[in-house]
Amino acid sequence: MSSPARPESSSPTSRFGSLVQSPLRAGLVRFLHAQSDETFEVETLMQIFGRMRLDVDNCLREVVDCGVAQRVAGTPPRFSARRPEREDVVKLLDKFLEQRATVSHEDQSPSVQRFREMIGRDEKMLIVFEWIRTAAKSDISVLILGPTGSGKEVVARMIHELSRRGQEKFQALNCAALPDSLFESEMFGFEKGAFTGAHDRKPGKLEMAHRGTLFLDEIGDLSLVAQAKLLRVLEEKRHERLGGHRAIETDFRLISATNRPLDQFVRDERFREDLYYRVNAFSIRLPSLRERTTDIPTLAGRLLARYCAANGLAIDSKSFAKDALDRLTRYHWPGNIRELESTVSRAALSSPGRTIRGQDIEFLHASDTPVDEARERLPSLREAERTHIVRVLDEVGWNKKQASEILEISRGTLYRKIVEFDLQPDAHVKGARGRARGAATG
Repeated sequence: MSSPARPESSSPTSRFGSLVQSPLRAGLVRFLHAQSDETFEVETLMQIFGRMRLDVDNCLREVVDCGVAQRVAGTPPRFSARRPEREDVVKLLDKFLEQRATVSHEDQSPSVQRFREMIGRDEKMLIVFEWIRTAAKSDISVLILGPTGSGKEVVARMIHELSRRGQEKFQALNCAALPDSLFESEMFGFEKGAFTGAHDRKPGKLEMAHRGTLFLDEIGDLSLVAQAKLLRVLEEKRHERLGGHRAIETDFRLISATNRPLDQFVRDERFREDLYYRVNAFSIRLPSLRERTTDIPTLAGRLLARYCAANGLAIDSKSFAKDALDRLTRYHWPGNIRELESTVSRAALSSPGRTIRGQDIEFLHASDTPVDEARERLPSLREAERTHIVRVLDEVGWNKKQASEILEISRGTLYRKIVEFDLQPDAHVKGARGRARGAATG
């Protein structure tokens, strides 16, 4: 008895047609065949496409099963292009590769390209990428949390560029240490003659962000007066210029950022609770560079290549020696990506040859020297304070109430110190706390 015919939908040609319907699978096929002599690890493909390991693994499995890619044995495994065995699938593949690739909305975004440079081997930034994609699908207010120099404005611009408002204007205002009078004139604009020096009418950030996105950086530094005025605009969707009497309708998407503990500020009555819930409808936390030290060599290499390209050099005209990478990895980076970028540029400029050595690396702050150099001298007051706070927190299992009592400071001050020093519980502390909870409930 002859075997039943396989359904048409499962034929190799149909499978290939279904395969390239997925943007990620189609992108993998194009990428591998464009560089058919090379092999790639999963982690490299994750960085290139900005996708989580599970997504890349699943798509690679389907591409391999379809016969247009192959897995190369080794640890870790690598993947490369493969010509299919069936002639009809070969024709479909060639036709697909000849077609002009559709440039995705994501690939058109300058901020996405900038963000991809910030992705290393650690998946923390890929998780952030997924949060950004989610936030961009709606007009929900977003609060971006992260230490100084971690790329908060890059993320805000990504959300804007990937959203339906991406073709409209992106207006940014840094709220740090902004007096109320200056905040009002910058935010609301002013009419001619509204105050001394107002020689012409000037539209404010709100007016210029109409139908676009308003980004408020360091929103935690706004005074209570400024917070009240911002809340009113968010509720009424209109405002008046200083010295004006006509209400101006405003339709904008709000994205805010801070390196301050806003939740603690709310408890301390330094930030309005009603405004906090308005700006924090969806939050995205950016990790510090110290939370992903394994990424530092990769990021430093990319920043060095970008520096070379920007200065008319071949991208491989300079490279890091091992002792230089070791020194970069040991440093604790209080300025995060921004500080790493300036450090790499300074080292590339000052190094006499093609290779950047450890002695060519200079850090901005004398008190922020690498760990091995810090042992050769007495600690600064800031370092001693940070060390003591970490020790107390570890001793009490990160119970902030107990820690504040031992340190004889308020819990609000302790929260601010935790943010200032970018402190995180170590893995052994988390484990101890978990065991303690288990013992208490057991």
